[in-house]
Amino acid sequence: MWAWIFHKFTGWVLIGYLFTHIAVLSTATVDGATYTETLRGLESLLVVRFLEVGLLAVAAFHILNGIRLLFVDLGVGLEAQDKAFYAALIATAAITVGSIPTFLGGF
Repeated sequence: MWAWIFHKFTGWVLIGYLFTHIAVLSTATVDGATYTETLRGLESLLVVRFLEVGLLAVAAFHILNGIRLLFVDLGVGLEAQDKAFYAALIATAAITVGSIPTFLGGF
């Protein structure tokens, strides 16, 4: 049940991010300088860097759990669903922790 809840939650977070992403990209329609200024302003905020790490964690879990669900739908590994869920959580944590120096490198 937790896998389903996390998958739904991460899906909704990704949809929310999509609208934010489109809003930031829409500044490029004004002119290139406005877009560049917007990106520089966002990248200078520490909270945005942490939100990017969170976005990576959400996307990584959603992808890995989606692959797990694909195998479940194909009938592969039905007896090890819980282990695959925990493996997705551990892989997500490893990817996220490994990315922290990259995202927070400018600070």
